[in-house]
Amino acid sequence: MSITPLMPVYPRCGVRPVRGDNCHLIDEDGTRYLDFAAGIAVNLLGHSHPGLIGAIQEQAGTLMHVSNLYGSPQGEALAQRLVDATFADTVFFTNSGAEAVECAIKTARAYHQAGGNEERFELITFKNAFHGRTMATISASNQDKMHKGFNPLLPGFRYVEFDDLEGAKAAVGPNIAGFLVEPVQGEGGIRVASQAFMRGLRDLADEHDLMLVLDEVQCGVARTGTLYAHEQFGIEPDVMATAKGIGGGFPLGACLATEKAARGMTFGTHGSTYGGNPLAMAAGQAVMEEVANDAFLAAVREKGERLRSRLEQFIGNYPDLFEEVRGLGLMLGLKMKVEPRPFMQHLRDDHQLLTVAAGDHTLRLLPPLVIGDAEMDEFIEKLSAGAAAYRVPEPA
Repeated sequence: MSITPLMPVYPRCGVRPVRGDNCHLIDEDGTRYLDFAAGIAVNLLGHSHPGLIGAIQEQAGTLMHVSNLYGSPQGEALAQRLVDATFADTVFFTNSGAEAVECAIKTARAYHQAGGNEERFELITFKNAFHGRTMATISASNQDKMHKGFNPLLPGFRYVEFDDLEGAKAAVGPNIAGFLVEPVQGEGGIRVASQAFMRGLRDLADEHDLMLVLDEVQCGVARTGTLYAHEQFGIEPDVMATAKGIGGGFPLGACLATEKAARGMTFGTHGSTYGGNPLAMAAGQAVMEEVANDAFLAAVREKGERLRSRLEQFIGNYPDLFEEVRGLGLMLGLKMKVEPRPFMQHLRDDHQLLTVAAGDHTLRLLPPLVIGDAEMDEFIEKLSAGAAAYRVPEPA
């Protein structure tokens, strides 16, 4: 047998973590890595947060799963907390970001079809977006690398350039149900939408009775310095997908919606066996307890500004490697003048610094939101040493 027991869909690197210690990961051979990947924006409280660990341990000893056939005091409590903290009136819990986006897509379609407009099923999406790996979410993306081997795609998506309001306006027609957009593109290269674009999408949605659906799977849950990134644009969506950081490392996602937007999501229209189970709800409550307050969010903004300032000073020393710093809060990207993946591998293998490559020649910096001065200093030291020692690979 030549295939590996783990299906070989990931080009896994040689780092094999077995333990976490706040903002560090420890390999099985004892090597210690500074983690500025955070499980791709998931471990927002680091790897050993006592509040999160305690909540999961306590719930695991009481009740882990019962299905959604029964009442859910745990789910009701976290849903109420999210409703109180956001634009939403109602919440559907999922296991992942892709499932949250799937629910959001269904919610947008169901809104129109419940009103008798079955022809309105298309969502306008934006190029270089990443919405997940299910059939619907890869169909919502224009990226050929995600489509290869899985054609035909599902109908119902129309691609427009990101941050192009005029393009979005021109795409509105009789079959359009709404817009699906990341306020900050993560996989696409930490590209932040403009204020005019986000405000314009909200206005177009209001004018044409369309659903504004936000994918905040990566940029949500305090990552950008507000509980959700759209708050910084002064708008509210009709529907929003959230995941990653909301469980702090435990698999959890959610689709949030206004009462109006959710009018089509009635008994029997959607479901999930594990979604909203008590163990996930305990993790979500522990995360919200930490991050959903002004002091924590202000600290994320302050750390983000400090890290950005240090990075902007740093990149001036390496004009052949780096172009700019972009992002919001602690969702930052280094736009590079060279391919970022070999540099990411160099930082990981030679300097024990974990980062994440992204599109548009960008290196993602996604540290746990609990980083302190010591971790920030260590990061700059490792990045500086890595840049000084880096030699751009010769073209093959």
